[in-house]
Amino acid sequence: MKALVSTTSEKDTERAFLVGAELRSREAEVSVVECLEELGELAGTAGATVVGAESQRLNKPHAATFIGAGKAEDIAAQCREAEVDTVIFDDELTAAQARNLEELFGCKILDRTNLILDIFAGRARTKEGKLQVELAQLRYLLPRLTRYWTHLSRQKGGIGMRGGEGESQLEVDRRKIGERIDKLERELNVVRKQRDTQRKGRRRNQWPLASLVGYTNAGKSTLFNSLTGAEVLQEDKLFATLDPTTRRLRLPTNQNVLLSDTVGFIRKLPHRLVDAFKATLEEVVEADLLLHVVDVSHPHAEHHIDSVNSVLEEIGAGDKPTLLVFNKIDCLERTEEARHWLARFDNSIAVSAKTGENFDALFSELGTALRPIRSLMQLSIPFEESGVLARLHEVGQVLDKDYNGAKARLTVQVPPHFVSEFEKFELNT
Repeated sequence: MKALVSTTSEKDTERAFLVGAELRSREAEVSVVECLEELGELAGTAGATVVGAESQRLNKPHAATFIGAGKAEDIAAQCREAEVDTVIFDDELTAAQARNLEELFGCKILDRTNLILDIFAGRARTKEGKLQVELAQLRYLLPRLTRYWTHLSRQKGGIGMRGGEGESQLEVDRRKIGERIDKLERELNVVRKQRDTQRKGRRRNQWPLASLVGYTNAGKSTLFNSLTGAEVLQEDKLFATLDPTTRRLRLPTNQNVLLSDTVGFIRKLPHRLVDAFKATLEEVVEADLLLHVVDVSHPHAEHHIDSVNSVLEEIGAGDKPTLLVFNKIDCLERTEEARHWLARFDNSIAVSAKTGENFDALFSELGTALRPIRSLMQLSIPFEESGVLARLHEVGQVLDKDYNGAKARLTVQVPPHFVSEFEKFELNT
C-alpha cells in the first residue's frame, strides 16, 4: 500500500503539461486561462516545470478521455515532442479517464485533486497534518484502485477456498485501505477531542479566538507573524502553511486575543480534503471573529473572496462575524485602489503585513469587534492601592480617569474573569 500512497512529494523536477476544459456550465465563473494560471502555480509549488498548456471548449466532459479524443491525440503528440513527464488536468478525472489517458499519452496523468494532495503531503509537518493528508489520499485512491491492478487476473480458489473464486489482489488492497481509513478516522477523532480540550483550556481565560482565513498565498502567515511575533513558515508559494498555529495577541487596549493561522483555501478545493481537515478547520468554526485576508494586489481578488466564502459556507462558518483584511497594499501602484475596495465592502480594512502599514487601525477594529465580551466598571480606588491600579492597567482598558479627588475614579473595561478582583472598589450607582 505504501507504493500506492506517497506521503512526501518527489524532489526531482518534472516537465509538466497543463490541460483545462472550458465547460458551458461554468461560463459565468473564472475563465479557463485564469484556472490554468493557478494550476501552473500549483505545479510549480509541487516542484514541476510547466512546458505548455492547452484547453478545449466542451458542452460536457467526454466519458472516456475527459477532453475530445481528437484533442487528446493532438496534445499527446505535443507532449511526446516536448518530452513531458506529467500531464495535469485542471478538473478531477475518473479512474477510467485517467487509465485511458495514460495509455494514450504514455506518461503520468494527474488531476487537480491529486496535485493538491501531493502538495499537502509535502507540506504536512505535524502528526495531525500527516493523518489528515493520508486520509484524503486514501479516500481519493479507493475508487481508483482498478487503475493500479489492471495487470492482475482473478485467481481461482483452491484448498481452503472451496465454494468460489479466490480473492484478487485488488480486493485485498481495497479491504486494507478500508481498514486503514477506519483507523485514521479513529485517530483523528482523538485529535479532535484533544483540540477541544486545548480549546477549553485556553478559554478558561475567556480570551476571544480570532482565526485568519483566506485564499492561499494571500499573506496570512506573514500577517500572523507580524502581529504575534511567531515564526510560521512564510513563502511566496501556494499552501506554504498547512498545520494550524495559535498564539496570543495583546492589543494596545490590554485585551488578549487568541489568533489562529490555518490552511489557505483555493478554488475547486476538493470536498474530500475539506472533510479530512475537519480537525484543523474546527479552529475556524469555533472562532469568535474571522479575519478574511485578501491579496488586494491580485488581479482575481474578487474571485478569491467568493471562493473562500464558498468554503466557509461548506464547513458551517458562513455566518461568522468577519473582518475583511485587504493585504499587500504596498504592492498597489495607486493608493486609491485600496479605497475602492474599502468602499465596496463593509467591515473591511486595508493593511500591509510586510511593512506594518495601518496596523493601528487593524488593532482598533479588533478591539471594537471583540469588545462586547468585556465588562464595564466604575471604580473608586484609594491612591495607596498602587498595586490595584497597576493590575488594572495590566489586564483592563482604562476609558476614563480622574485623580483630583480623595480617591482615583476610573471607568474601565475588564474581562469577565477579572471582575471579582475589582468588585470591592466598584462605585454604587
